[in-house]
Amino acid sequence: MTLGPSLGVGAWKQRLPRGQDLLPGRDQPLPLHDVHYVHGRPLRGEFPGMEVVDLGLGCFWGAERKFWQLPGVYTTAVGYAGGGTPNPTYEEVCSGLTGHTEAVRVVYDPAQVDFATLLRTFWESHDPTQGMRQGNDVGTQYRSAIYCHTQAQCEAALASREAYQRQLREAGYPPITTEVAYPAPPFYYAEDYHQQYLSKNPNGYCGLGGTGVSCAI
Repeated sequence: MTLGPSLGVGAWKQRLPRGQDLLPGRDQPLPLHDVHYVHGRPLRGEFPGMEVVDLGLGCFWGAERKFWQLPGVYTTAVGYAGGGTPNPTYEEVCSGLTGHTEAVRVVYDPAQVDFATLLRTFWESHDPTQGMRQGNDVGTQYRSAIYCHTQAQCEAALASREAYQRQLREAGYPPITTEVAYPAPPFYYAEDYHQQYLSKNPNGYCGLGGTGVSCAI
């Protein structure tokens, strides 16, 4: 893979891999203890009456905590989305050769929390203008993304991106780089030790940080 001289050391991790460069992955999902460490609800399965969205906003440890704390969110899990390698491991994702971003699956009750609240939390919890990085965390796995499970979610996400772009522009920020996609690409659950990491490790690393610009949705 040839890189331009201006991209610097490690720049290959800031480019999505081409098809021939993707790691092969595996057919079977990674083992998962299907119990949320905070409230004991399942992490995956069918959730009648609930809605689902997958969100990428940097390191998924801190990102997941933002959402499990929201009233109306039934359960959360972390995983890998938006790439081409099936059932990747964390080490494979960090290699830059799977194309995935670290994502949080948010299962929520629309009767208790509206999608606008989730979007506001998403936009205000990170800097969506940084491309393939989030703060000091550099690589394709830290890119910003909203992977929608309904057309209504997609329309709301696109409208919110446009609205927040206007606010960020007024504050002097560059264009938003957040990917919005529908239908959502496959979501692969991450290893057990990543699930609800900051509840298991209260003093663990959290690189999440917003712009300080309020999102008025």
